[in-house]
Amino acid sequence: MGRDWVGPALRVALFGLAGFVGLLVLGFALSPLGALVSATLSVFGAGAVASALVLRIYEGGRLTTIGFGWHGAALRHLGYGMGMGAGGVVVVLGVPLLLGKAEFVATPEAALNLPSLGLVAFCLLFGAVGEELLFRGYVFQVLVSSFGFFQVLLPLATLFAAMHAGNHSATPLGLFNTFVWGVLLGLALRRSGDLWLPVGLHFGWNVTTPLFGVNLSGFTMGLTGYTVRWNADELWSGGGYGPEGGVPCTLACLGIGYLLYRLSFERQQLPLMPEEE
Repeated sequence: MGRDWVGPALRVALFGLAGFVGLLVLGFALSPLGALVSATLSVFGAGAVASALVLRIYEGGRLTTIGFGWHGAALRHLGYGMGMGAGGVVVVLGVPLLLGKAEFVATPEAALNLPSLGLVAFCLLFGAVGEELLFRGYVFQVLVSSFGFFQVLLPLATLFAAMHAGNHSATPLGLFNTFVWGVLLGLALRRSGDLWLPVGLHFGWNVTTPLFGVNLSGFTMGLTGYTVRWNADELWSGGGYGPEGGVPCTLACLGIGYLLYRLSFERQQLPLMPEEE
């Protein structure tokens, strides 16, 4: 553990203040554009502004410091992450569909609309980047350098889940699964040494979920002209929170964790995190 905690504490406090103000201001400014746009772009804006501020003051303004440098394995890490995230959704929803525990039903009022689909994908990408900047970026890495990886991983994953507690139809199981996701995304950062893997994992899950016509963390998007109707209770379907609120998601998280452990990554060295972490 590092001896100097005052410096990191000041940096974390500045980041937190900038991020909090950014969320409030941008959330209010973007609210007329709808819940999804406001939620995702305000998170991205807050994460980007807070990161740019502290990086400019303390680290010379380099995004490479927190793992956004483009290197030889960056595209592969991004692709691996997207594949694991998308694959998790396919398993969580595909297996119940094959077993007859769920079925597709048409929703003509939400017919396929490519411009809307593109806008949602755009928002979800920036939302994923923003949440990674806030929860696995500068603050996470500075705290790890002072207190150790696992001492920081669980509290930040708890905060990550708490940020979703106000989402529509949030349940204890849904928030637990969101906490587990926070753990997985932190482990992805540790395994790859960059933010490309956790961003890919985060975005892959988020962008694939609405393609099945189901809710994502309580958000209803209705983009494809169909949805999934379950022949099982909310313990399995996740109810209004979406598949993240069900037991299949918990099992999928275990599978993704196993893949993170087994797959080979070209780990980069993050300047803010010591080599042994």
